[in-house]
Amino acid sequence: MNSITKEPAIKKGWLRAVLIIIPFFIVSVIFQALGAFIWATISNDNILEVFKNISQIPTLGFLIIQAFSTFGTLLIIWIFTRFIDRKKMIDLGFSFQKRTKDILYGLLAGFIMMGAGSLILYFSGNLTFDSITFNLIGLAQSVVLFTLVSINEEVFVRGYLLRNFMVSMSRYAALILSSLVFMALHLMNPNLSLVGLTNIFLAGLLLGIGYIFTKNLWFPLALHFSWNFFQGPIFGFEVSGTKSETLISQTINGNEMLTGGQFGFEGSILATVLCSLGIVLFWMVYKKQDVLSTTN
Repeated sequence: MNSITKEPAIKKGWLRAVLIIIPFFIVSVIFQALGAFIWATISNDNILEVFKNISQIPTLGFLIIQAFSTFGTLLIIWIFTRFIDRKKMIDLGFSFQKRTKDILYGLLAGFIMMGAGSLILYFSGNLTFDSITFNLIGLAQSVVLFTLVSINEEVFVRGYLLRNFMVSMSRYAALILSSLVFMALHLMNPNLSLVGLTNIFLAGLLLGIGYIFTKNLWFPLALHFSWNFFQGPIFGFEVSGTKSETLISQTINGNEMLTGGQFGFEGSILATVLCSLGIVLFWMVYKKQDVLSTTN
Protein backbone atom coordinates (compact mmCIF):
# COMPACT_ATOMS: atom_id res chain seq x y z
CA MET A 1 0.00 0.00 0.00
CA ASN A 2 1.25 3.53 -0.82
CA SER A 3 2.21 5.21 2.46
CA ILE A 4 0.38 8.38 1.41
CA THR A 5 -2.95 6.54 1.72
CA LYS A 6 -2.23 5.09 5.18
CA GLU A 7 -3.87 6.20 8.41
CA PRO A 8 -2.20 9.25 10.03
CA ALA A 9 0.87 8.53 12.14
CA ILE A 10 -0.78 10.66 14.86
CA LYS A 11 -4.49 9.92 15.12
CA LYS A 12 -5.75 13.08 16.81
CA GLY A 13 -6.19 15.96 14.39
CA TRP A 14 -5.87 18.66 17.06
CA LEU A 15 -2.54 17.19 18.16
CA ARG A 16 -1.20 17.21 14.60
CA ALA A 17 -2.19 20.89 14.38
CA VAL A 18 -0.53 21.77 17.67
CA LEU A 19 2.68 19.88 16.88
CA ILE A 20 3.32 21.78 13.65
CA ILE A 21 3.17 25.24 15.25
CA ILE A 22 6.68 25.36 16.77
CA PRO A 23 8.42 23.81 13.72
CA PHE A 24 6.50 26.28 11.56
CA PHE A 25 7.82 29.26 13.53
CA ILE A 26 11.38 27.89 13.55
CA VAL A 27 11.38 27.26 9.81
CA SER A 28 9.74 30.65 9.16
CA VAL A 29 12.46 32.48 11.09
CA ILE A 30 15.23 30.57 9.33
CA PHE A 31 13.87 31.13 5.83
CA GLN A 32 12.94 34.76 6.48
CA ALA A 33 16.49 35.31 7.70
CA LEU A 34 17.81 33.74 4.50
CA GLY A 35 15.57 36.03 2.45
CA ALA A 36 16.66 39.06 4.46
CA PHE A 37 20.32 38.11 3.94
CA ILE A 38 19.76 37.86 0.18
CA TRP A 39 18.06 41.26 0.14
CA ALA A 40 20.78 42.83 2.29
CA THR A 41 23.37 41.50 -0.17
CA ILE A 42 21.48 42.84 -3.19
CA SER A 43 20.79 46.25 -1.64
CA ASN A 44 24.20 46.58 0.09
CA ASP A 45 22.43 47.11 3.42
CA ASN A 46 23.47 45.84 6.82
CA ILE A 47 21.48 42.71 7.69
CA LEU A 48 20.70 44.13 11.15
CA GLU A 49 19.35 47.32 9.59
CA VAL A 50 17.12 45.26 7.31
CA PHE A 51 15.57 43.52 10.31
CA LYS A 52 15.37 46.76 12.28
CA ASN A 53 13.50 48.58 9.50
CA ILE A 54 11.75 45.63 7.95
CA SER A 55 8.44 47.50 7.59
CA GLN A 56 10.19 50.20 5.54
CA ILE A 57 12.03 48.12 2.94
CA PRO A 58 10.97 48.32 -0.73
CA THR A 59 8.39 45.96 -2.22
CA LEU A 60 11.10 43.95 -3.97
CA GLY A 61 12.80 43.30 -0.64
CA PHE A 62 9.54 42.14 0.91
CA LEU A 63 8.93 39.94 -2.11
CA ILE A 64 12.31 38.20 -1.73
CA ILE A 65 11.85 37.65 2.00
CA GLN A 66 8.27 36.46 1.49
CA ALA A 67 9.34 34.06 -1.25
CA PHE A 68 11.80 32.37 1.12
CA SER A 69 9.22 32.37 3.92
CA THR A 70 6.56 30.79 1.70
CA PHE A 71 8.98 28.12 0.51
CA GLY A 72 9.79 27.30 4.13
CA THR A 73 6.10 27.12 5.02
CA LEU A 74 5.30 24.80 2.13
CA LEU A 75 8.30 22.64 3.00
CA ILE A 76 7.31 22.10 6.65
CA ILE A 77 3.67 21.54 5.71
CA TRP A 78 4.69 19.02 3.04
CA ILE A 79 6.79 17.15 5.61
CA PHE A 80 3.92 16.99 8.09
CA THR A 81 1.30 16.19 5.46
CA ARG A 82 3.42 13.47 3.91
CA PHE A 83 4.81 11.79 7.02
CA ILE A 84 2.40 12.67 9.85
CA ASP A 85 -0.97 13.02 8.12
CA ARG A 86 0.11 10.63 5.36
CA LYS A 87 -1.82 12.54 2.73
CA LYS A 88 -1.03 14.43 -0.45
CA MET A 89 -0.64 18.21 -0.51
CA ILE A 90 -3.62 18.53 -2.82
CA ASP A 91 -5.76 17.07 0.00
CA LEU A 92 -5.29 20.31 1.92
CA GLY A 93 -7.76 21.92 -0.46
CA PHE A 94 -6.02 22.61 -3.76
CA SER A 95 -8.51 20.81 -5.99
CA PHE A 96 -9.50 23.24 -8.74
CA GLN A 97 -12.52 21.30 -9.97
CA LYS A 98 -15.66 23.49 -9.95
CA ARG A 99 -13.90 26.21 -7.91
CA THR A 100 -13.89 29.08 -10.41
CA LYS A 101 -16.85 30.63 -8.60
CA ASP A 102 -14.97 30.52 -5.29
CA ILE A 103 -12.07 32.47 -6.81
CA LEU A 104 -14.45 35.08 -8.21
CA TYR A 105 -16.22 35.35 -4.85
CA GLY A 106 -12.90 35.97 -3.11
CA LEU A 107 -11.54 38.48 -5.60
CA LEU A 108 -14.79 40.47 -5.71
CA ALA A 109 -15.27 40.42 -1.95
CA GLY A 110 -11.84 41.93 -1.29
CA PHE A 111 -12.33 44.62 -3.92
CA ILE A 112 -15.85 45.52 -2.77
CA MET A 113 -14.93 45.73 0.93
CA MET A 114 -11.84 47.85 0.30
CA GLY A 115 -13.66 50.01 -2.24
CA ALA A 116 -16.68 50.52 0.01
CA GLY A 117 -14.50 51.38 2.99
CA SER A 118 -12.47 53.88 0.97
CA LEU A 119 -15.60 55.58 -0.39
CA ILE A 120 -17.17 55.84 3.07
CA LEU A 121 -14.01 57.47 4.43
CA TYR A 122 -13.85 59.76 1.38
CA PHE A 123 -17.43 61.01 1.64
CA SER A 124 -17.13 61.42 5.41
CA GLY A 125 -14.13 63.71 4.88
CA ASN A 126 -11.65 61.35 6.52
CA LEU A 127 -9.78 60.40 3.34
CA THR A 128 -8.41 62.49 0.48
CA PHE A 129 -7.19 61.01 -2.80
CA ASP A 130 -4.04 62.99 -3.62
CA SER A 131 -2.67 61.50 -6.83
CA ILE A 132 -2.46 58.43 -9.04
CA THR A 133 0.92 56.98 -10.01
CA PHE A 134 0.93 53.99 -12.33
CA ASN A 135 4.02 51.85 -11.85
CA LEU A 136 3.59 48.60 -13.77
CA ILE A 137 6.68 46.96 -12.28
CA GLY A 138 5.68 47.98 -8.76
CA LEU A 139 2.13 46.64 -9.22
CA ALA A 140 3.45 43.40 -10.71
CA GLN A 141 5.77 42.96 -7.72
CA SER A 142 2.82 43.59 -5.40
CA VAL A 143 0.72 40.96 -7.19
CA VAL A 144 3.47 38.37 -6.68
CA LEU A 145 4.13 39.51 -3.10
CA PHE A 146 0.52 39.29 -1.94
CA THR A 147 -0.02 36.04 -3.81
CA LEU A 148 2.84 34.60 -1.78
CA VAL A 149 1.44 36.09 1.45
CA SER A 150 -1.95 34.50 0.84
CA ILE A 151 -0.40 31.12 0.01
CA ASN A 152 1.88 31.28 3.05
CA GLU A 153 -0.87 32.02 5.56
CA GLU A 154 -3.82 30.19 4.01
CA VAL A 155 -2.07 26.87 3.43
CA PHE A 156 -0.83 26.89 7.03
CA VAL A 157 -3.87 28.26 8.90
CA ARG A 158 -6.79 27.03 6.83
CA GLY A 159 -5.24 24.17 4.83
CA TYR A 160 -3.40 22.48 7.69
CA LEU A 161 -4.56 23.81 11.07
CA LEU A 162 -8.26 24.26 10.35
CA ARG A 163 -8.53 20.97 8.47
CA ASN A 164 -6.92 19.06 11.35
CA PHE A 165 -8.88 20.87 14.04
CA MET A 166 -12.07 19.86 12.19
CA VAL A 167 -11.09 16.20 12.63
CA SER A 168 -11.24 16.57 16.42
CA MET A 169 -14.05 19.09 17.02
CA SER A 170 -17.04 20.81 15.45
CA ARG A 171 -16.40 22.90 12.35
CA TYR A 172 -17.31 26.11 14.18
CA ALA A 173 -15.05 25.43 17.17
CA ALA A 174 -12.25 24.61 14.70
CA LEU A 175 -12.93 27.85 12.83
CA ILE A 176 -12.71 29.93 16.01
CA LEU A 177 -9.55 28.19 17.18
CA SER A 178 -7.78 28.56 13.83
CA SER A 179 -8.80 32.23 13.70
CA LEU A 180 -7.20 32.79 17.10
CA VAL A 181 -3.98 31.29 15.75
CA PHE A 182 -4.29 33.53 12.67
CA MET A 183 -4.67 36.53 14.98
CA ALA A 184 -1.63 35.44 17.01
CA LEU A 185 0.49 35.33 13.83
CA HIS A 186 -0.02 39.09 13.49
CA LEU A 187 0.78 40.11 17.08
CA MET A 188 4.18 41.49 16.10
CA ASN A 189 2.90 43.62 13.22
CA PRO A 190 3.82 47.32 13.52
CA ASN A 191 1.23 49.84 14.76
CA LEU A 192 -1.17 47.08 15.85
CA SER A 193 -4.27 48.31 17.70
CA LEU A 194 -6.99 46.53 19.64
CA VAL A 195 -9.45 47.17 16.81
CA GLY A 196 -6.90 45.88 14.32
CA LEU A 197 -6.33 42.74 16.37
CA THR A 198 -10.08 42.15 16.60
CA ASN A 199 -10.45 42.63 12.86
CA ILE A 200 -7.68 40.13 12.11
CA PHE A 201 -9.61 37.58 14.18
CA LEU A 202 -12.79 38.42 12.24
CA ALA A 203 -10.82 38.16 8.99
CA GLY A 204 -9.77 34.68 10.09
CA LEU A 205 -13.42 33.75 10.49
CA LEU A 206 -14.26 35.24 7.10
CA LEU A 207 -11.37 33.48 5.37
CA GLY A 208 -12.27 30.14 6.95
CA ILE A 209 -16.05 30.26 6.57
CA GLY A 210 -15.99 28.68 3.13
CA TYR A 211 -13.34 26.11 4.07
CA ILE A 212 -15.41 24.56 6.87
CA PHE A 213 -18.02 23.63 4.27
CA THR A 214 -15.85 22.89 1.21
CA LYS A 215 -12.41 21.98 2.61
CA ASN A 216 -11.09 23.91 -0.37
CA LEU A 217 -8.56 26.76 -0.32
CA TRP A 218 -9.43 28.73 -3.42
CA PHE A 219 -11.93 31.09 -1.77
CA PRO A 220 -9.65 32.09 1.14
CA LEU A 221 -6.61 32.30 -1.17
CA ALA A 222 -8.45 34.67 -3.53
CA LEU A 223 -10.01 36.74 -0.75
CA HIS A 224 -6.77 37.07 1.22
CA PHE A 225 -4.91 38.23 -1.91
CA SER A 226 -7.67 40.61 -2.96
CA TRP A 227 -8.08 42.15 0.51
CA ASN A 228 -4.35 42.90 0.81
CA PHE A 229 -3.81 43.96 -2.80
CA PHE A 230 -6.67 46.44 -2.96
CA GLN A 231 -6.04 47.70 0.57
CA GLY A 232 -2.37 48.54 -0.04
CA PRO A 233 -1.11 48.73 -3.64
CA ILE A 234 -4.41 50.06 -5.04
CA PHE A 235 -6.21 52.21 -2.45
CA GLY A 236 -3.06 53.26 -0.60
CA PHE A 237 -3.57 52.04 2.97
CA GLU A 238 -0.93 50.31 5.05
CA VAL A 239 -1.40 46.54 5.03
CA SER A 240 -1.41 45.28 8.62
CA GLY A 241 0.85 48.18 9.55
CA THR A 242 3.23 47.77 6.59
CA LYS A 243 3.58 50.26 3.75
CA SER A 244 3.79 49.31 0.07
CA GLU A 245 4.06 51.07 -3.28
CA THR A 246 0.58 52.33 -4.22
CA LEU A 247 -1.42 53.25 -7.29
CA ILE A 248 -3.42 55.84 -5.34
CA SER A 249 -1.71 58.20 -2.92
CA GLN A 250 -4.07 59.24 -0.16
CA THR A 251 -4.19 61.16 3.08
CA ILE A 252 -6.30 60.11 6.05
CA ASN A 253 -7.35 62.24 9.00
CA GLY A 254 -9.68 62.03 11.94
CA ASN A 255 -10.36 59.40 14.57
CA GLU A 256 -8.06 56.41 14.09
CA MET A 257 -10.83 54.02 15.17
CA LEU A 258 -12.66 55.12 12.04
CA THR A 259 -9.72 55.44 9.65
CA GLY A 260 -7.47 52.66 10.96
CA GLY A 261 -4.55 55.05 11.38
CA GLN A 262 -1.07 53.71 10.65
CA PHE A 263 -2.19 50.09 10.87
CA GLY A 264 -4.27 50.57 7.72
CA PHE A 265 -7.91 49.99 7.00
CA GLU A 266 -7.75 46.75 9.00
CA GLY A 267 -7.56 48.93 12.12
CA SER A 268 -10.88 50.62 11.36
CA ILE A 269 -14.30 49.89 12.86
CA LEU A 270 -15.54 50.07 9.27
CA ALA A 271 -13.50 46.93 8.64
CA THR A 272 -15.18 45.39 11.69
CA VAL A 273 -18.60 46.02 10.17
CA LEU A 274 -17.61 44.88 6.67
CA CYS A 275 -15.92 41.70 7.94
CA SER A 276 -18.96 40.88 10.07
CA LEU A 277 -21.28 41.36 7.11
CA GLY A 278 -18.98 39.23 4.96
CA ILE A 279 -19.00 36.42 7.53
CA VAL A 280 -22.80 36.35 7.57
CA LEU A 281 -23.10 36.60 3.79
CA PHE A 282 -20.62 33.84 2.97
CA TRP A 283 -21.89 31.62 5.78
CA MET A 284 -25.31 31.80 4.07
CA VAL A 285 -23.78 31.17 0.62
CA TYR A 286 -21.68 28.17 1.61
CA LYS A 287 -24.26 26.77 4.02
CA LYS A 288 -26.82 26.79 1.20
CA GLN A 289 -24.34 25.09 -1.15
CA ASP A 290 -23.59 22.50 1.52
CA VAL A 291 -27.30 21.73 2.01
CA LEU A 292 -27.87 21.43 -1.74
CA SER A 293 -24.87 19.13 -2.19
CA THR A 294 -26.04 16.79 0.58
CA THR A 295 -29.61 16.60 -0.73
CA ASN A 296 -28.65 15.93 -4.35
